[in-house]
Amino acid sequence: MKYYLIAGETSGDLHGANLIHALKKEDDQATFCIVGGDQMRDAANETPLIHTSEMAFMGFIEVVRNLSTISKNLKTVKADILAYKPDTLILIDFPGFNLKIASFAKKHGIRVCYYISPKIWAWNQGRVHKIKKIVDHMLCILPFEVDFYKSFNYPVDYVGNPLLDAIDAYKFNPNFKEDNKLNERPVIALLPGSRKMEIEKILPEMVALYYLFPGHQFVIAGAPNFDLSYYQTYIGDLPIPVVFNQTYDLLKSADAAVVTSGTATLETGILKIPQVVVYKANKISVMIARYLVKVPFISLVNLINDYLSVRELIQEDCTTRDIADELKLLINDAAHRASVMENYDVLAEKLGTPGASQKAAKLIAKYSSAD
Repeated sequence: MKYYLIAGETSGDLHGANLIHALKKEDDQATFCIVGGDQMRDAANETPLIHTSEMAFMGFIEVVRNLSTISKNLKTVKADILAYKPDTLILIDFPGFNLKIASFAKKHGIRVCYYISPKIWAWNQGRVHKIKKIVDHMLCILPFEVDFYKSFNYPVDYVGNPLLDAIDAYKFNPNFKEDNKLNERPVIALLPGSRKMEIEKILPEMVALYYLFPGHQFVIAGAPNFDLSYYQTYIGDLPIPVVFNQTYDLLKSADAAVVTSGTATLETGILKIPQVVVYKANKISVMIARYLVKVPFISLVNLINDYLSVRELIQEDCTTRDIADELKLLINDAAHRASVMENYDVLAEKLGTPGASQKAAKLIAKYSSAD
């Protein structure tokens, strides 16, 4: 079968890569065309038509500023899909772009499988009616999504969460501290996100924590789409190292973490590292989001557990001082730390066991061969 996969962000690139590996096991005739990042490139052994670094724009204002680039990318992908003629189009999250592609594919009689549902349960839930018309098969990775779609009479497949697969398959480095020239002081991990607009708002607040925790060492998880010199503009002369492609090792070695809202909050929860979730963006974008978004939390840990399991500091609350206050509790208050760890136990029970990539691949291969 010929598969065309589209992922527009770093997290989607990871899940897309694992799905490609699983599809190869299910379908030994599988060929791939991809829009994605380095991990999907390596898994498929194909150069991405467009790299994720040219795709991810977060926030209403940022999207408006980049409309011409987004329009160009849409035209490029549509033309490539028609030229490749895939048996199945596999869309991975990234709804602003991928739902437009799904509509296009449906008009041209191309089967559409959507892996990792758009977060329409958070805002604009009415989009589910359009999704029912343009997506042939929806594969969900969050347990509460099944009930959401069921309420709209739209049958979906729940495959479990692929982050469990990624973490389960990861080969942890027992010499992480030595290899990165870290000393014996406890580590606080800083995960500022993978988008430029996030990093420029949040990383300065994170870096300033250095002065408030002299007994700890801080380490930044660098995003693959940026180099060390970019982070150095925020770090300056402070001895805060940046590690690339070692986020799981960093988290595993950390006493606590400061995590920008996104997939990383769930990864940190699965690894059971006490965290404070932060988010800061363009004021207008956040104002619009607060008006439109209909969920009580921003972190996946809290959304899945359906109660406040880890502290969230958003926009005006995302300050160095507020972050430091929560970090001190996570590090020094045994009862507070234990409460967070108990919340992670609840999360683990709700997520279940690894195997999402294999389950998704089996379903996609079955759907692709059923004409």
